[in-house]
Amino acid sequence: MKFFRTLISIVLVAVFASAAGSYATLKYLEYNNQLNQQPKEHIKIVNDGTTKSQNVYQAVAEKASPSVVGILSESVSQDNLFSVKHKVQGSGTGFVVDKRGYILTNSHVVSDGNAKSVRVILHDNKLVRGNVVWYDSTIDLAVVKVNTSGLVPAELGNSDDVRVGDIAIAIGNPLGTELLSSVTQGIISGLNRDVSTENSNMSDLMQTDASINPGNSGGPLLNQEGQVIGINTAKANADNLGFSIPINTAKIVAQRVIEDNNYKKPVLGVAGIDVKTYVTYTGNQLDVDNGVVIRRVENGAVADKAGIEVGDIIIKIGETDIKNMGSISKKMYTYTKGSKDKITIIRDGKKKELNIEFK
Repeated sequence: MKFFRTLISIVLVAVFASAAGSYATLKYLEYNNQLNQQPKEHIKIVNDGTTKSQNVYQAVAEKASPSVVGILSESVSQDNLFSVKHKVQGSGTGFVVDKRGYILTNSHVVSDGNAKSVRVILHDNKLVRGNVVWYDSTIDLAVVKVNTSGLVPAELGNSDDVRVGDIAIAIGNPLGTELLSSVTQGIISGLNRDVSTENSNMSDLMQTDASINPGNSGGPLLNQEGQVIGINTAKANADNLGFSIPINTAKIVAQRVIEDNNYKKPVLGVAGIDVKTYVTYTGNQLDVDNGVVIRRVENGAVADKAGIEVGDIIIKIGETDIKNMGSISKKMYTYTKGSKDKITIIRDGKKKELNIEFK
């Protein structure tokens, strides 16, 4: 079995944008009228250098920029050799998803919940304190809450409708606070990409050639209508090769976190390693290409009660194919107390279905 590992560098950014001029506003209204008057399938983007083509990007920036924020974090790092603690400053991007002050960003932007302080730079350059109310490092998403008014939520699109070749526009700050409100454009280069980072393996990402540089993490990836279709999360050590988390992955999470302040994700209760990594490190060939090899099952957990054992390979939960622990984590957000489903495993080379229930 061949195994390919993409070396991905994860980086942070701070973004806030200023309002565009009246000319861009008029052109945005003109473009918006076109959207309202024509069915979506009849809208054509002519990228031939004409004024009409350029106004698409202006319109998207005008619409989306007020929702984009900068995130500054401070965490404490300890030198393992001398046990010396020192402060680490970080910066990233986020965007407003609810006018009550909820902001979506990457988990690594807030040091996977370990940031000692978080500050948010709003669109009007106002600096306010933020509070991390939720994060999940396995899917690299986090929600930050600020207490302020006048926020403009971003319009969220449908990432299931995204196709290769669609226009993709990123808003972010590629160099900390040096180049604020940078807008880059390109296309969707690929879908359902799996990449490995230093901290985790991520699956089902969107690939884009829109410039995503050190500093864009957590920023929105937008379609031609100014709707968020992804959250920029990783950049490969290669030109024009960036990756974004599909917005549909984040929608369910954000909604449940916002509506339930005490929300807790259902837990399967397993620890494991994806098949590809397992084969690479052990040299042992398996009968499947994707899945999670179970290394530990928590006593009394959902998985334990379902009969899952160490050594089993989880390949599907419900109708969702499982590629890594991130896949399991994402699937858990679709369940609530009382949910029931089936889990498909490979045990001793044979496929088997087990029943799971979240009580």
